[in-house]
Amino acid sequence: MDDLLWQPSEAVITGANMTRFRTQVARDWQINLHDTAALWEWSVAEIEKFWVSLWRFCEVIGDGPGQHVLVDGHLMPGAKFFPDARINIAENLLRFSKAGSQHDALVFWGEDKVKRRLSHGDLHDRVAALAAHFRGIGLKSGDRVAGFVPNMPESIIASLAAASLGCVWSSCSPDFGVQGVLDRFGQIEPRVLITADGYWYNGKSHDCLERAAEFLAKLPSVEEVLVIPYISETPDVSKLPNARNIDDVIAANIGAALQFERVPFNHPLYIMFSSGTTGVPKCIVHGQGGTLLQHLKEHRLHSDVKHGDRVFYFTTCGWMMWNWLVSGLGSGATLLLYDGSPFAPNGNILFDFAQSEKCTFFGTSAKYIDACLKAGIDPIKTHDLSAMRTIGSTGSPLVPESFDYIYEHVKKDVCLSSLSGGTDIVSCFMLGNPTGAVWRGEIQMRGLGMKVEVWDENGKPVQGEKGELVCTRPFPCMPVGFWNDPDGKRYKAAYFERYPNIWHHGDYVELTEHGGIIVYGRSDAVLNPGGVRIGTAEIYRQVEQLPEILESIVIGQDWQSDVRVVLFVRLRPGVKLDEKLEKKIRHQIRANTTPRHVPAKILAVTDIPRTKSGKIVELAVRDVVHGNAVKNKEALANPEALDLYANLPELKS
Repeated sequence: MDDLLWQPSEAVITGANMTRFRTQVARDWQINLHDTAALWEWSVAEIEKFWVSLWRFCEVIGDGPGQHVLVDGHLMPGAKFFPDARINIAENLLRFSKAGSQHDALVFWGEDKVKRRLSHGDLHDRVAALAAHFRGIGLKSGDRVAGFVPNMPESIIASLAAASLGCVWSSCSPDFGVQGVLDRFGQIEPRVLITADGYWYNGKSHDCLERAAEFLAKLPSVEEVLVIPYISETPDVSKLPNARNIDDVIAANIGAALQFERVPFNHPLYIMFSSGTTGVPKCIVHGQGGTLLQHLKEHRLHSDVKHGDRVFYFTTCGWMMWNWLVSGLGSGATLLLYDGSPFAPNGNILFDFAQSEKCTFFGTSAKYIDACLKAGIDPIKTHDLSAMRTIGSTGSPLVPESFDYIYEHVKKDVCLSSLSGGTDIVSCFMLGNPTGAVWRGEIQMRGLGMKVEVWDENGKPVQGEKGELVCTRPFPCMPVGFWNDPDGKRYKAAYFERYPNIWHHGDYVELTEHGGIIVYGRSDAVLNPGGVRIGTAEIYRQVEQLPEILESIVIGQDWQSDVRVVLFVRLRPGVKLDEKLEKKIRHQIRANTTPRHVPAKILAVTDIPRTKSGKIVELAVRDVVHGNAVKNKEALANPEALDLYANLPELKS
């Protein structure tokens, strides 16, 4: 198959926001920028000029940009962007949400059970009402508001209301257990908790109020609880202390004026949590300004989101892609919100949603795309996706075969934008380019203003070789810091310990001849048999092509003073791991990689442990295989799956 899968038409290039921005930059700074690659080179060489140009292009609302764009730019951490500016992100995200506007702001599907639609006027009024209530109970700038919530309109309303006051929002999805919530919210001590009464998943309702009562008993900082009706029209709020129905609170304050507290550029906005599979989750604090600028850049330039577009991302409120999705409001997009199983009731619901709502940007996870491939879902034959211009994928590396699936079975004329970044920066290091080609298996480009490089073992930049993902110059969406880390020691250790003054992200990647990126997995999960570094994604790509295998997980087991590769596979119903299938797996890997990639052991398992956001946890499995304790099982969606990997006799010899 030809590795060149898609190219934009001249009309697409001419009409792209990326082209408009490049033209503006060339005019403003009297320079020649002949294409997007040249724009990227300029953006990382002239980072101050780039970020102030982006501020102007996106017409950021606020007091700024101010006299200084960057102070202490030679320090990471320590660099400060726009220190003179004052903004409010909610003011920017609600710029198109005017009182009385009837255009869609939010469209929500809760599986096939609940369908709702909020206009921009509705959104404006409800955010204003809830913010008035928050002011009335004495919330002030810097206070924390926490959400134990599904991806639904009230979650966005609450986060914007909190941000409008300068409060800090933090959320996790409602499938978390009691200890998982306490591990997160217990550290940040919220004054207000927003919780849904429950949620739908795979056609079944799940109650949240009993678990909320349990963890609230150990969260003394919470002064008030607001309950969102979802699975019931009239939830019993008496189950929780100091609880009220959020609808009643909003109704009591409807008509309040929408006000915004402008705060310093680096004022805390979100507290995000690391996966927490190696201990209590790190609380990563992101600032208002850095989040806003980075998301506007990624939506408008890298995703070509325009006013009136309809943007979807399949995500929970425990994943940073939810925060990314919310920022789509700042580009004038309608947000398409979905909560529940992506395969309820018949496997097509996300494509049903996309067709029904004329989705222009369709975002999901690489695992979902692979699952659609395995399930034989063929929307190119069953759905009208003519409005869709871009498909985004993130969460794990998108393998080349999934690129093929999109163009053969979803849509031929579409910009497939694989994205990669993380909770650490609440955004992306590498992502799409609507003005550039899509090459099979590659992320299109590095983010504008992000001086991303690939370094070899000697700390030298390389191209066409695998190495460590680093960012060698500061960027506005670096965390403000970690919560309860006053001297910055834990923050510095997380990203700047290996290479002083250089952001080390922990991804094992390759910079291609096209200027794109291939991600081979996390650096800490890299296999090292005989001293040869192997990215786990290299093995997954081969194994998961086989029809007998639904998914897999691979680790390195310490063995006889070396490391041996151990592969676990989850098989299709009715398939057995016999000698013939083992031989087929080994041949597939050897024929398409190297003999070093071939696993020494292959074992069948019935489940693979993963985080709440769907990422498989190689390190936790490795710990179990080696008899080490997994410190925080509460971070996992299915912690019981770890038991399948303990004390396996096959790994004793």
